[in-house]
Amino acid sequence: MNTAKVLDAKGLACPMPIVKTKKAIAEVNSGEVLEVHTTDKGAKSDLAAWAKSGGHELLKETEEDGVLKFWIKKA
Repeated sequence: MNTAKVLDAKGLACPMPIVKTKKAIAEVNSGEVLEVHTTDKGAKSDLAAWAKSGGHELLKETEEDGVLKFWIKKA
């Protein structure tokens, strides 16, 4: 999957992954994909809800070795 930007939010606690994601997605163009890495388990539901509320599309999410990865397509 092509990503326009990768955000490393590992080690940050809620709500910082959302705050950083909001800032990072403002730096990509509509239709581009932002990849977010975080270790905050709460981000799983928070990022999904945030993406939906902003009209963005959560394309995929995975977990590898305690790191949650999300791919969000900007609306």
